[in-house]
Amino acid sequence: MSVFAHVPTGSGQPVSPPAARSARYRFLPYLLLLPGAAWLLLFFAVPLVQLASASLYDPEGSLSTGYALTWAFGNYPTALQQYWPQFSRSFMYAGIALVLALLMGYPLAYAIAQKAGRWKNLLLVCVVAPMFTSFLVRTLAWKTILSDNGWLVGLLRDVHLLGPDGRLLATPIAVVLGLTYNFLPFLVLPLYASLERLDPRLLEAASDLYASPLKTFRRVTLPLSMPGLIAGTLLFFIPATGDYINAELLGTPNQFMIGNVIDSAFLVRLDYPQGAALSFLLMSAILAVVFVYLRRAGTEDVL
Repeated sequence: MSVFAHVPTGSGQPVSPPAARSARYRFLPYLLLLPGAAWLLLFFAVPLVQLASASLYDPEGSLSTGYALTWAFGNYPTALQQYWPQFSRSFMYAGIALVLALLMGYPLAYAIAQKAGRWKNLLLVCVVAPMFTSFLVRTLAWKTILSDNGWLVGLLRDVHLLGPDGRLLATPIAVVLGLTYNFLPFLVLPLYASLERLDPRLLEAASDLYASPLKTFRRVTLPLSMPGLIAGTLLFFIPATGDYINAELLGTPNQFMIGNVIDSAFLVRLDYPQGAALSFLLMSAILAVVFVYLRRAGTEDVL
């Protein structure tokens, strides 16, 4: 019998053995994880299994006659064969929007983190302020800005960057601009978090060693900001690839992305097997792109 069990405390209660206390504390973190794990199980894992089952339903079924689980793996190649243009268009639009967001977002994040001074908090609020408004409202605002009678198209026509009948709305340019605008904060904020921790003395040391500004950026600033850059690009690219609102409101069926096809399959055509198969194909393609990107960046340990 442990001697600790008989040592009285001031209240007359026995003191718990140190081993028992350490065992309780060892399991405490796992108990704190239980609510989050239950949430993921209920609202992610279970719907994912149901979606996987729906993708293998008999394609001849319907809501009125019911669907039978016939393990119809042919739904996948059929869906890909029919809608591969929308797949490639989704990745192309998201990739172009990501490049534009990097060209704008990296200098912005650097300026806020290193040069803004007392204006830093105000500029951060300006970055996230559009997110206080509905995604749909923001996209509708872009529809007004890019309209044929809007000031932007009129200005571009006046400087002869657009022809007399040129337009921006209902073009790939409008969809890419909408994606860039709507998801830009997801890129800027992780970049800011990395650049804000950058020690200015490292930049001064590089300058003292006669490094040019470009070399300082390439050898010091960029490597140190890589965790934020990777997180930001993933947070931008993944939702942009699956988006359908921008193509729906700013484009035409010629600019529809795979998200528009999935939305139509579930809500318009009521073709659940095809919609589920397309959803899994999209998830698999995004995971493959992310895996290749992380391997090429040499950041397996970042995760």
